Amino acid sequence: MKINQVINRPILTEKSTSLLKNNFYMFKVDKNANKYQIKAALEKLYPVKVAEVKVVNRQGKVRKVGRKQVKKQLSTKKIAFIKLKEGKIELFPQA
Repeated sequence: MKINQVINRPILTEKSTSLLKNNFYMFKVDKNANKYQIKAALEKLYPVKVAEVKVVNRQGKVRKVGRKQVKKQLSTKKIAFIKLKEGKIELFPQA
């Protein structure tokens, strides 16, 4: 699997910004990626050393959509919580 396929995007929410104080970052990753691939991809993309990778699989919810209230299954997500030993990831670029 290629590096740019492993990590899709960083997750910027209220929870993820509060985790930045403890040097944790949240990323949405590919469903088939494992912890070792995520760690290797991050260390190649950014000048950081990864200490720990935790992975959470979130099941997609069922929603009612449209006038007839048809049920629709939303897609599942895989989220990685990454703790860094050293270095920093620039999530908010300065102008």
